[in-house]
Amino acid sequence: MTMTTAAVPATDEFTVPSETLDATPGSAFMRPIEAITAVLLIAIIGMLLTGVVSRYFFNQPIVWVDEASSIAFLWLAMFGTAIAVDRSEHLRLTLFLSRMGERRRDFVETFGVVLMAAFLIVLLPHAYEYAVGEMDITSSALNIPVGYRVSAIAVGMVLMLGLLVVRLFRMSRLVDVLASAAIVVAIWAALWFLSPTLKGLGDANILIFLVGGAAICLALGVPIAFCFGVATLLFLSFTTTMPLVVMVSRIDEGMSSLILLSVPVFVLLGCILDATGMGKAIVDFLASLLGHVKAGMSYVLLGSLFLVSGISGSKVSDMATVAPALFPEMKRRGHKPSEMIALLATGAAMADTVPPSIVLIVLGSVAGVSIAALFTSGFAIAMVLLIALAILARFKARHESMEGIKRASLKTIVKIALLALPALVLPFIIRSAVASGAATATEVSTIAVLYAFVIGMVLYGGISPRRIYGMLVETAAMSGAILLILGTAAAMAWALTQTGFAFHLRDALSDLPGGWFTFMLLSIALFMLLGCVLEGLPAIVLLAPIMFPIARAMGINDIHYSMVIVTAMNIGLMAPPIGVGFYIACKVGNVSPDEAMGAIWPYIGALILGLFAIAAVPWFSLAFL
Repeated sequence: MTMTTAAVPATDEFTVPSETLDATPGSAFMRPIEAITAVLLIAIIGMLLTGVVSRYFFNQPIVWVDEASSIAFLWLAMFGTAIAVDRSEHLRLTLFLSRMGERRRDFVETFGVVLMAAFLIVLLPHAYEYAVGEMDITSSALNIPVGYRVSAIAVGMVLMLGLLVVRLFRMSRLVDVLASAAIVVAIWAALWFLSPTLKGLGDANILIFLVGGAAICLALGVPIAFCFGVATLLFLSFTTTMPLVVMVSRIDEGMSSLILLSVPVFVLLGCILDATGMGKAIVDFLASLLGHVKAGMSYVLLGSLFLVSGISGSKVSDMATVAPALFPEMKRRGHKPSEMIALLATGAAMADTVPPSIVLIVLGSVAGVSIAALFTSGFAIAMVLLIALAILARFKARHESMEGIKRASLKTIVKIALLALPALVLPFIIRSAVASGAATATEVSTIAVLYAFVIGMVLYGGISPRRIYGMLVETAAMSGAILLILGTAAAMAWALTQTGFAFHLRDALSDLPGGWFTFMLLSIALFMLLGCVLEGLPAIVLLAPIMFPIARAMGINDIHYSMVIVTAMNIGLMAPPIGVGFYIACKVGNVSPDEAMGAIWPYIGALILGLFAIAAVPWFSLAFL
């Protein structure tokens, strides 16, 4: 399984170079859009920083900042989704595509693009209707029609549709395009004919459309955001009388939370971390302290992932920073490449609760849980998993060759520490600012970007203007891909709750023998499975509104439950043969998945033991709150 996106080593946790698609044509056409997104991202960061400075230093809140940022954010997100289409950066499952013959794979990919285009064609008039309807509502601070903001959805859809059409007629056989269009029309006609029967099936439609439809699209290699969108569109169109403009409003709601403003900013922070070498400075410092002991380089790898994650909030950025710096020395000491990949992958899973974690930010937004509390608890949970992995790493390194390894001198350690100090303090600044309530996650993200940029320019060699522009555009594309998943997943979650399924599930789970712990075990199994297939963010958006009320009714603390499900998802993410993160680690470390697959299971086992400890002992999650 791979995820198609740009070949940039450090962006967000969803990125890995495409193996099945080339970059789509149309890049020249998209250059003005890319420039606009870069300006929008700078404007958002500038407005948020201005608001922070005005409030904290001059005690004068600027009331229009949040509203203006929200407008720019939605336009950034929708332009970003179009750029992601242009660059083939939308997250998708290619496990089944990769096993097909070339001719069949070409047809299936063409069919997937036609399906995406059909989804946009059907929904586009309702996006226009939604924008026109919102023109009658005036924003509270800027006193402008809200329709100016939500028009971004329709404009983004038009751009995506145009790019998909260009791709079809430049990269696909005409016969494949016509056959795919005929199949899509036939499916639509059959469902329209069967709609009276389908409306009488009740909850069975959940399995047919929201589960089966999404699963089929996923297997065909359709991007996850469009899998959710197509499944929800079919469900609402043929089993309900709900107007589709409601689906557009739910997509808007899923993408527009002010808390999510921090997502593109933390993605940009990961880019700056990689470009300036701040992450490598942390790795070098830990190596000077621990490199001379048995399993020392394994400890350095785990510790680096722990600390670097606290800066970037990105799995790929973490792994791409740590692996090149440590793997050559680990290999020289006798570590097998498969073992190194196993430790890298599970270490990245361990570190995903260390703030700033985009997963925790989204979870806080969707489930209504304090992000400050999640950040505080995330440190402790990562420590539990870190200890479990470190114990296993020490056992694995019992035959490690230490020939010629010397302890670094105190002078060397001090020199490296001084260089790494500005990078080392950043994760603690982020955590303490959010946990203390001094600033929100969004405000902290902008401060962290400014800090990392200035420190990187002054102490770590700087960044060229061309590289800065590239990072801004890549951040917009990656953020757009993430936010479209959140939007369509929010629409699917809403459709699911409207069926009453959540209440049926709650009643069924409440009657389970064993009470809260049985529910916790089922949650672990469910989120590990979804972590394998969907990745963390869509799983959270889909299930958090359903599962959290049940957990609360059983007396489970929100923070405790959050840590359990996030850890379970991260383990699923790294579990072969489907787990996406496992393949990212193999790509970063340039090791065959077949070679690494056998080595990772003991490390997965260590994480599962740590997860059971976290689930059984709420103290781990709540001790520092």
